[in-house]
Amino acid sequence: AMPSKRYVKRTVTFLDAGEIAALLAAPDRSTWVGRRDHTILLVALQTGLRASELINLRRGDVVLGTGAHIRCDGKGRKERCTPLRRDTVKLLEQWLRERRGGDDQPLFATMRGDRLSRDALEHLVRKHALVASASCPSLVGKRVSPHILRHSTAMELLQHGVDQTVIALWLGHESVETTQVYLH
Repeated sequence: AMPSKRYVKRTVTFLDAGEIAALLAAPDRSTWVGRRDHTILLVALQTGLRASELINLRRGDVVLGTGAHIRCDGKGRKERCTPLRRDTVKLLEQWLRERRGGDDQPLFATMRGDRLSRDALEHLVRKHALVASASCPSLVGKRVSPHILRHSTAMELLQHGVDQTVIALWLGHESVETTQVYLH
């Protein structure tokens, strides 16, 4: 008999194609850190991995060649594979050549070789979003986080006509209803 709690449903924030291009152009690729950050941003935007999945990636989780994909342990220790586009594969090949080490080494490491922290990932996304806002005025004042990059992946897939069930699998959602948020 009790009425349900009222709450305002917020719309999902995401980046459009121009904002994505500006964000990817922001890192200075003449430096090691800039190349790492560019690779992280491209992988995040193309795969839609959660922040925890992204920072926990190891070199051995990247499978290149025919059927290129990234394996990751998602929520609830569920393993999933996310396919990679050709441009991402080429960039990851370059990155893996530059970032030597064994398969158990972090794919995206700090200068000391340690795994990136969640805070470091959020900081680098915000830093490059701020740089990108100089060339893309729509980014000024927009909150950009690793999760917003995940939303952007989902919206891009949806705008290209990918079925909701495929998007749910791609993002590792437990049910298709979680993906329904993007339709609104």
